[in-house]
Amino acid sequence: MVQAAAALASRGGVEAMQMRTVAERAGVALGTLYRYFPSKMDLVVAVVSEEFDLLEGSIERRPPSAATAAGRAVDVLMRATRGLMREPELADALIRSLIIAEVGTPFGDRMTGLLLRAAGDRLTMETATEEQAILAGSLSSVWVQELLEMLRGRRTHEQVQRRVEIAADRLLAGF
Repeated sequence: MVQAAAALASRGGVEAMQMRTVAERAGVALGTLYRYFPSKMDLVVAVVSEEFDLLEGSIERRPPSAATAAGRAVDVLMRATRGLMREPELADALIRSLIIAEVGTPFGDRMTGLLLRAAGDRLTMETATEEQAILAGSLSSVWVQELLEMLRGRRTHEQVQRRVEIAADRLLAGF
């Protein structure tokens, strides 16, 4: 069901992710889809969660190897950017939907945790100081804004990378 929703969103944005169409494409009854995903936004969140799982798996298989915390964090964020930009319509739909989401989404915390793990030796949300968590979260927010600008055609990949590098250097200087 989630893969069917992602495929539809990648071709026509969230608007193309009609619940009936998702159910048909997934080969399930509409009631079954609603049992697992009570709203379209719940389905969008599931698609984003799956994309995030793929990113985390990639990071585990091939951890960032830069010498600095900022360099490792930039590696994580630019890998996420490349992954999302393989399907720009899906990326745009997912980012925009999450911004206006009325359902709880843990993705800010997940990205912050991933950045902490990349930036510091064995840092987690539980072991990081409040300041470290805030700084990693701020870097994540900068990245989301830059990604939106890229999706709108206002930034190139190189510009996004440069801006994220500068922000990471400043925000993670004390890690």
